[in-house]
Formats: sequence, structure tokens, C-alpha cells
Amino acid sequence: MGNGRNLTKIMGVLMGLIMAIAVAGAYWYAHEMGKQCAERPQLMPSALASVRPLPDAELAPNGPVHIADVTARVMPSVVNVFATKKQSENAQRQGMPFLNDPFFRRFFGAPEAPPPERRERSLGSGVIVDNRGTILTNNHVVQGSGEIRVSFADQSDLEAELVGTDPQSDLAVLRLKKPPKNLAPLSFGDSSRLRLGDIVLAIGNPFGLGQTVTMGIVSAVGRANMGIVDYEDFIQTDAAINPGNSGGALVDLNGNLVGINTAILSRSGGYQGIGFAIPSNMASPVMKTLLEGGKVVRGWLGVAIQDLTPELRAALNLGSNQGVLVGDVVSGGPAEKAGLQKGDVIVQVDDEKVAASAKLRNLIAMRGPNVTVRLHLIRDQKPLVLSVTLETLATAAGHEPESGSAAPGTLGGMSVAPLNASTRRTFGIPPSLSVGVVIVNIAPGTPAQGAGLQPGDVIIEINRQAVTSVRQAMALYQQSEGRVLLWIQRGPARTFLVLPKR
Repeated sequence: MGNGRNLTKIMGVLMGLIMAIAVAGAYWYAHEMGKQCAERPQLMPSALASVRPLPDAELAPNGPVHIADVTARVMPSVVNVFATKKQSENAQRQGMPFLNDPFFRRFFGAPEAPPPERRERSLGSGVIVDNRGTILTNNHVVQGSGEIRVSFADQSDLEAELVGTDPQSDLAVLRLKKPPKNLAPLSFGDSSRLRLGDIVLAIGNPFGLGQTVTMGIVSAVGRANMGIVDYEDFIQTDAAINPGNSGGALVDLNGNLVGINTAILSRSGGYQGIGFAIPSNMASPVMKTLLEGGKVVRGWLGVAIQDLTPELRAALNLGSNQGVLVGDVVSGGPAEKAGLQKGDVIVQVDDEKVAASAKLRNLIAMRGPNVTVRLHLIRDQKPLVLSVTLETLATAAGHEPESGSAAPGTLGGMSVAPLNASTRRTFGIPPSLSVGVVIVNIAPGTPAQGAGLQPGDVIIEINRQAVTSVRQAMALYQQSEGRVLLWIQRGPARTFLVLPKR
């Protein structure tokens, strides 16, 4: 019995020693690993916090970007705009026809259908851009207004006057009547450097709640043909924009102004993830022109242009994805004087490449009149450079293109007839159009319908050859292989279309 007790004691001592050694070993191992971890940087949450959100060094030259710091610097530069106006509902809608489009809800605080002859208070935002109290905002915020007042982030309230407006780009310039000395103007950024995915902040006065900041990314650039205004080159963002944000600032992470918030695409009238801003590179020259003369004077080239579809590229044997097709040249206009011809493809203006008609239109307009530009063209698959001196768009009205004997024939699913007194009277074709054949009917589901042709269109050329009769039109069509290049007149415009041949 005594020996058994002694053995038990010995075993207990041995187990205690083993446990002590294990604890000491674990402590030593943890201590050594801790030293190694301290000496070797780890990608842990604390390290991730210092990773810059964007690769461009200019966006964070001294370390990580803090959204709160950018916001604090920008907020004093954005004001709330209150414009009082007296007008009828009809006058309001006539001045802004896109208000009738349910997809585009503009930023007004007033009810959508006010009774006739009432005083309305338009609600929007604006951006201070210099120490003289100049404010950039949207035209639709102040259009038709009488008294204009602006309020600042510190709740101070000042009166402003209208310097000038440009409805075609939806921009307006205001100026404070008594600007304070402590203004904090925003600097213009270079909107052409924006990339998809860049982080941007939208600042404005949504629903009259007061200054609000939202964050998002640049979803797209160069958005055009939206039907909002005449000149469009929008930045698309998913930063939350709501009624009252119009005229507010879209800034980058340096706090630079890269856009003026303008519109939303929405079925409900509120934020649904798609907002549009006028890029700073468009807003800045418009503002300068308004400050200098109170109105914007745009350049005019004197051509009808259209985007190149894959079918047109194939028909014209074009390999490049760049370029805008010249559909017609205005007689006596600057383009004709410089030697441009229909069928030319404009690929570059000075140093800027163009891939869409909206881009070319904006470039020419913003160059202004009496400015010589170098147009890089493709003509008959060969490069060509022409210098053109632009004229004033305001004088272009008198130079615009005019509004576009055999039996009827059929080609590509459409019936064509000669230009005579009957077809001219039926389709309103002017006597000045002396050549071509008119489309009188199009069968459903045919290549002609798929190409977008319509009754009343006049086919002037087929495969770059003038059409003088129905018989010739049918012969030229029969000679074509695969596709047929048509030059047509529709109303006042002339354009190219490709007709697939079965």
C-alpha cells in the first residue's frame, strides 16, 4: 500500500513538470512569433487602411484620401439657389419641353402641374468659382426668374443677379450683388482625365433639405443623344442625385470641380442610380463666354454628319473604328469652301480624335467662329487634311440644306417611283430636289424596313452613283453584292443608309 502511494506521488510530480515545460514552450513560441510579426509587415486591416483608393499619385500625394476632408473643403463652395418666378404652366413647359418626358425629371421644388399665373420658387444649387462671387449653375434652375437668392453652408443668405444663360447646354452664370470677402471658390478640374470607376462626390441641396454630400463612381463619360439639351457630353455617375441637386458640384478626390450636376434618368422622379453632370471642360468655356458677352456664340462647320454603323463601315471599306461620316455639305458654307465632300469621314479635329457625331458637334461648337481648325479626313480610303475657318452658328439658318419617266419599281422590299408632280405633292418634296426616286411603300419585315427607310424618302444615290430614274435605280440595285449604300433625303436632311441585299 505504501509503495502504491509513493508511485502516485511520483506520477503527479512528473505530470506537473510536463505541464510546466509545455506552458513555458508555448510562451516562448508565442514570444518569438510575435517578434517576427513585428519585424515583418503584414497585410492586416491596419495596413489596408493606408492603401490609397486610386493608383493616380496626384489623387493622394501625401497619403490616404479622407472623404470627410474633401467634403469639408468643398462644402463652403456650394450654395443653395432659390429663384422666384411668375409664369403659367404652359410657359414653363414650352421653355423646357423635356419636362414632359417621364424618364427625365428635372430638379424643381415646385409642383409638377402648377395652376396658371402663380409665383413659383425654383430650387437648385450652384458653385462659387471665383472671389468676385461668380456662381455656375443650371439654366433650368433660374430660367424666367425675377429675384434670385443664394444661401451658404453657414445659413447666410445673399442676393444674386443673372449674368447670362445658355439653354443649349443648360448652363447659367450668376453673380453675388455684394460678395463677402471670405468666399471659397472651387477650382476647375480636367474632366477629360476622368476614368470609369473614379470616385466622385455630388454636393447640392436635395429636396430643399440643405447641403448634402453623396459618393459614387464615374459610370460613363461622353453620354450624348439623351434628348435633354442640344449639346450633350455628360458624365454619368451613380452618386445619389435628387431634385434640388441641379447646378451642384461634382468633384473628384482632390476637391476639384469636374462637373455640374444636371439631370437624372428616373421613372419615379427620384434617385435610381443614374445621374448626369455637364463636364467641367464644357462648362468652363461656356461660363467664360457668358461672362465676356452675356451669350454663347458657337462655331459652325456647315455639314450634315452621322455616326458610322458597322454596315456603313463595310460599305465604305473603312477599317478604323474612329470617324464621323459627312452626309451632306451645305452650299456656300465653310466646309464647302475648304473642299469637304459628302462621303468624307472626319477622324480628327486638330489633336482630338472623334468617334461620334455628338463629339464632333461639340468640338466645332466650342471652338467658336472665325477659328481655323485642321480636319483629318478619310476620302476614298486615303488620308487627307483640310483647314477650315469656322463661321457663326447663329448665321447658319440661311445655309441649312433644303428639306431632302418610268413606272414604279420594287427593290429590297420597297416600291419606288419617279419624282413627278404627283409624288412631290403626296410627300411634300420641294421642286429644288431635281434628281432621285421616291419611296412610296415599304413591305413589313423586309430589308428596307430593317434599314430604317421610310415612305417619302428620296434616294439620290446608290453606291455613290446619282439616280436619275427608277430603271437606273433598279439596275444599280441588281448590280450590288451583299449590301447597297444609299444616299437619301428625308425632310431637310440628307444621310447615308445601308440596305442589306438578300
